[in-house]
Amino acid sequence: MSHNTELISRSAVELRRMIGSKEISPVELLDACIERIEAINPAVNAVTATCYPEARIAAKSAERQVLNGEPLGLLHGLPLGVKDLEDTAGLLTTYGSPMSRGNVPSRDVLLVERLRAAGAILVAKTNVPELGAGANTRNPVWGATGNPFNPELNAGGSSGGAAAALACDMLPVCTGSDTGGSLRIPASKCGVVGFRPSPGLVPNSRKLLGWTPISVVGPMGRTVAEACLQLAATAGISATDPLGYESDRLSFATPQALDLSTLRIGWTEDFDSCDVDENIRRIFRERMAALKPMVHTCEPVSFDLGDVHRCFDVIRAESFVAGLRDAYARDPNTLGPNTRANYELGASMTLADSAWAQAEQTRIFKRFQSAFAEYEVILSPTTPVSPFPWRELYAAQVGGRAQENYYRWLALTYVITLTTHPAISIPCGVDHESMPFGLQIVGPFHGDHKTLAVAHALEQAFENSPVLRRPRPDLSKLTQPTVSLKSIVTAPPVFNTTGESTTGTSTV
Repeated sequence: MSHNTELISRSAVELRRMIGSKEISPVELLDACIERIEAINPAVNAVTATCYPEARIAAKSAERQVLNGEPLGLLHGLPLGVKDLEDTAGLLTTYGSPMSRGNVPSRDVLLVERLRAAGAILVAKTNVPELGAGANTRNPVWGATGNPFNPELNAGGSSGGAAAALACDMLPVCTGSDTGGSLRIPASKCGVVGFRPSPGLVPNSRKLLGWTPISVVGPMGRTVAEACLQLAATAGISATDPLGYESDRLSFATPQALDLSTLRIGWTEDFDSCDVDENIRRIFRERMAALKPMVHTCEPVSFDLGDVHRCFDVIRAESFVAGLRDAYARDPNTLGPNTRANYELGASMTLADSAWAQAEQTRIFKRFQSAFAEYEVILSPTTPVSPFPWRELYAAQVGGRAQENYYRWLALTYVITLTTHPAISIPCGVDHESMPFGLQIVGPFHGDHKTLAVAHALEQAFENSPVLRRPRPDLSKLTQPTVSLKSIVTAPPVFNTTGESTTGTSTV
């Protein structure tokens, strides 16, 4: 194992410690990450626009701060990848949409502002589906992101580029966001961690509908501790998000200790409302059987979540109508099939539909609480299917049933979105296709500390088992470019960080 390979495989927590103790330089770490991106990214297409020259300047400045004994932030000197839905000052931000091929924002969103303030060094953007719609990371600007375990299969989404970059040790810090499962699903598909915090814990300054709780920003990581470190750097009230609330940010920096032998777990294969493939059900039951001896209680629990699918359809559509109304009015053909379908579905709805959905969400929330009278956390599979080819836009069949739209296969995660409870996906071995299997852990209302503590304790216990521990991709198989990943792009422009068309080196 080369020095660089050994270095970038270390956790963000360890790397930050090594930077603070002068064992490594931020410049050395950045160079190792760039080397890994250039070697592996052509095979998975996780990273899109980059800003290496600016990152090197920032790394040298970070190095000087260490040598001068200056105060250092939580993420000081750690290379950062930002999901391409988040604006980054001076770095191309396309949202995966042809409408924004040349968009270079003049300012950061609050999430990025806080990460930079904590000392993280912006290196790259990570790939997304067009406008974040769906859980298959492919778009007409950058192409598709392949799964690190098999680049012909999808990496999940919409934070698929971030999950794949983490799985390949390209960057130690990557951001994500989640409406119907966009942090949790790619984490599950790529064998990493994705945490959906309680709405408002991490301010989401780009929401058009500020009072809706369904869209959040949050951390990803290779481990729970990595996600916690990023969470500590980004949590805290801000007037940019009306749902924001005060929290002790530093209390999230390290997962709290938890004795698994006292833990009461309720589990469900499907929340009594979601389609799930039989193989995934079987593996999940096997995982619960393996987990049972480690905890106090581990037993099935049932749910009555009402018309949860129609409820999510309406509430999700409201956000798409708010965001796409002007673009649709100008020219519907500028929108891809997913985003156009979202808009048209939403635009056909009435105020009566909206009022019903808001009331149904409230009923679902209240019913959901009964499970937490008996159990501390609820466990489920994160996704109902093994990763499918990225060329297939979505899972059209789940559990032998045709899916009525392109996001219905995300039901295991979006039903939890509607409850507003915190939820995390952690790796739990591999499935029947030898692809990563993710476990969704749902915590109590506003119980973010509890959710992370349980996840960390389970992760530690899983590490002792060859069947349950986090799987790692074979990077030696990812040294050849996978040209097909770009094949859905028509006449791709090549941009530098300023967004100007160039004939120079591609930033992909």
